[in-house]
Order: sequence, then structure tokens, then C-alpha cells
Amino acid sequence: MAAISLTKIEETAPQLVSLYKTAGHAVSGHGPDGLRAAVYLVLDHSGSMRPYYKDGSVQALADRVLGLSAHLDDDGIVPVVFFSTDIDAVTHITLADHEGRVERIAAGLGHRGRTSYHLAMDAVIDHYLDSRTTEPALVVFQTDGAPVNRLAAQRYLCKAAKLPLFWQFIGFGDPDSRQFDHLRTLDDLAVPDQRIVDNAGFFLAGTDPRTLPDTELYDRLLDGFPTWLAAARTRGIVAP
Repeated sequence: MAAISLTKIEETAPQLVSLYKTAGHAVSGHGPDGLRAAVYLVLDHSGSMRPYYKDGSVQALADRVLGLSAHLDDDGIVPVVFFSTDIDAVTHITLADHEGRVERIAAGLGHRGRTSYHLAMDAVIDHYLDSRTTEPALVVFQTDGAPVNRLAAQRYLCKAAKLPLFWQFIGFGDPDSRQFDHLRTLDDLAVPDQRIVDNAGFFLAGTDPRTLPDTELYDRLLDGFPTWLAAARTRGIVAP
């Protein structure tokens, strides 16, 4: 059963009904009935991301993540971290106020820097620990480039493996770009030598992420989550 009912979506966010239904099919195919998880969204706000904000790709991703979160979390809120060289904002999007929300936030952030993955990861970890939840969390981490500090990104991912957090990285851009080589490295870090469980996945959404079908996006977002969840429960990272 979904955390938030279709009726509630129809009342509070009618524009998301189709996404909600599509996400529901994906959740049913990837996880146990009644699965609950907090959902986070991390958005790259670096200079090279400007075209993706301008053409609506980032807003579209946020709407899709909201549609998914309604099946996993009953509060209708997705915490959002905007990052570049530093943390540009820690805020949220909601079912009741989602239209154009990402664009409005980004418009007030000012300077766009580079890509400090580790600072964004640290912000998510702090928010999760401060929430005092015991539920697992799915972190949708979007970027179009490599981290400025690769060692720090790797270190944070390995340390975070001890927490109930699964990091699903999404690349916006040319699939052949070397910018995504380190994300592939993070996805393949050894278990258990470097991290206690495999706590990350990665896929590319292409140069026009809006054209990636909703069904495919949701399948990819959830692809590694059930396997991680089972391993995390076995290791005592997530409560049975």
C-alpha cells in the first residue's frame, strides 16, 4: 500500500497523478508491499548545469522524485540539497507546492561553482541523523560532472555505508564523457574491503533527461535499492 493515497495526490498535486501511478508500478515490481523509506534529492547547481535548469530538466526530475516519494514516505515532503563548490541550499519540495519550486529556489541562489560531492553527502547525512528516523533512505543524487575532490567523495560514500542510506547517482550529459568515470568508480567500490555493503548505484539520463521515459527512470532509481536493503538488514544497518 502506498504511503500517500491516490485520492490525496488528486487533491493536493493533480499534475503528478500520472507520475504517481507509474511510480507505483515500479515500486510494486522492486520492493515488498508497504515498503517505507525517506527520499532525498541532491541537485547539482554548478555552472555547467545552467542549461538543465533552463530547459526544465531539473524541475522534471524533482516532480518525478516527488511522485516516487509519495509511495515510500507519508509526509509529502522531499528534502533537497543544492550544491556546487559549497552547499548552496538545504530546503525541501512538497506535493502541495511543487510546480516551479526548483526553478524558484535556483533563481535565488546566485553564483554557481563547481561540484563538491562530499559536502552534499555530508549535508544529507546531517539532515538524516537530525531527523531521528529509523526508516531507510533513498538519496537521489543528480550531477553532470566529476567531483572536485574524488578521494573525499569516495571516503564519504564508504563511511556512509554504515548508515541506512542508499545513494542513487544520476548523470545528466553525454554518456561518453569522461566526467562520469568517477561515478562508475564509486558504484564499483569493493565490498567488504572498502565498504560494508554496496550502498550506491549509478545510471546516465543522457543529454536530454526529460526524454527518459518515466517507467525507465523509476526502474533505474529503484534497481539497486531492494538488494541494498536486504544486505543492510542482514548487517544490522537497517532494522528488520
